[in-house]
Amino acid sequence: MCAHLQGYDLIGIMERWWNGSYDWSVGMEGYRLFRKDRQGRRGGDVALYVHDQLECMELHLGVDEEPIESFWIRIKGRAGTGDILVGVCYRPPDQGDRVDEALYRQIGAASRSQALVLMGDFNHSDICWRGNTAGHKESRKILECIDDNFLLQVIEEPTRRGDVLDLVLTNKEGLVGNVKLKGSLGCSDPEIAEFKILRAARRACSKLTTLDFRRADFGLFGDLLGRIPWDQALEGRGAQDSWLVFKAHLLQAQE
Repeated sequence: MCAHLQGYDLIGIMERWWNGSYDWSVGMEGYRLFRKDRQGRRGGDVALYVHDQLECMELHLGVDEEPIESFWIRIKGRAGTGDILVGVCYRPPDQGDRVDEALYRQIGAASRSQALVLMGDFNHSDICWRGNTAGHKESRKILECIDDNFLLQVIEEPTRRGDVLDLVLTNKEGLVGNVKLKGSLGCSDPEIAEFKILRAARRACSKLTTLDFRRADFGLFGDLLGRIPWDQALEGRGAQDSWLVFKAHLLQAQE
């Protein structure tokens, strides 16, 4: 009822507790259901309802055999707009490093799309999103994944017991807007996060060439700059001349 009244196009559900006895009642008229059930354990499953008017298909990112509780769909853009990759993810609090790394590889692959929106319960209560800092190693890894893939986290208010555990990530500034927390649904613990996906126009054809820093070998880059005898190169030069010398070596190493 809530979905139809609000006119939602997408409804992502994380950490659901469905089993076979619920299969008869989980369908919603006017929506297509995508779901991934946890194998061998209850809880933690993920699901996504997609409005029938949206043309979409499920994607399989990577070949990891780890039990990642996530799935991805591509929604075809309407005339004049690009496709959007949408993901739903649940990361259990006790998830191991190997599964974490497999999840981050998936996120890295997804971030290469033109437009990405990832909804997820990542269970990192110690992250300070204002300062982009975290106390635990596991939490720092998700921050590194977000930074390495140039992603934005748009949830700013606590979603559960004073912590920001439910995240919405995107790789395109301005793609996600009007973010609101709508309170809990029934007896559920986390709050409902409501937001709009602002469809951007398809990229115009451009002949401007830019560097793809995501594929850069920063180890080699640092090594090349480290070979420069900087004491000799900058000896007797003022600030402006020193900057020009440094810039020339930087651009040479970059090429």
